[in-house]
Amino acid sequence: MSLGKAVRLALQDAADPGKAEAMRAYMKSDMPFLGVQAVPRRAALRRVFAEHRLESAPEWRRAVLSLWREAEYREERYAAIELSGHHFYRDYQTLYTVPMYEEMIVTGAWWDLVDELATHRIGHLLAAYPETMRPLMLEWAHDADLWKRRTAILCQNRFKERTDTALLYACIEPSLSDNDFFARKAIGWALREYAKTNPDEVVRYVRAKGITGLSRREALKNLPVS
Repeated sequence: MSLGKAVRLALQDAADPGKAEAMRAYMKSDMPFLGVQAVPRRAALRRVFAEHRLESAPEWRRAVLSLWREAEYREERYAAIELSGHHFYRDYQTLYTVPMYEEMIVTGAWWDLVDELATHRIGHLLAAYPETMRPLMLEWAHDADLWKRRTAILCQNRFKERTDTALLYACIEPSLSDNDFFARKAIGWALREYAKTNPDEVVRYVRAKGITGLSRREALKNLPVS
């Protein structure tokens, strides 16, 4: 049995169809849900991934993209994301994965799919290959695609003291004039994460750039300032 078929069967076995429509409504998803919540989904996928080891990086990338492209239910796309980050394939996280993640970000086009890829997959690549990924994130920050811009903004969310502040600001600033909720939220979230390491700098930046509304509220949420 192929990995893809095993994933689909495991998800179906773990599904609670009575929860499917509420999950779809919450996520405002055009793609239907099976009704598999996070904990049973992860448990089911751990078993499947352990039983269906992939032997090479190209095979792993093909499996991820096959799950992603052939998904009929949203949980199958969650499975593709989990496979993309599975510890069995840590050594496969190289620049060869960038086109795969770019496709998933652009076609996923919603926060529940994009944000994990932004903060964990693209972020990892930025840390490992800054000479290549830094200019790419600057390019994405100016892209017409909202979700590539959101990814560029969020990719350093887990960096803490390793944050490249110049890159963070350069990825934020092309979206400062964007009134889209997901752009505004991303700006605030990225700044809030950096504020855990350098709160004074975030306050300075928010004031210097005249950041207002949702982005400001999110950025300063945990700080004793008005």
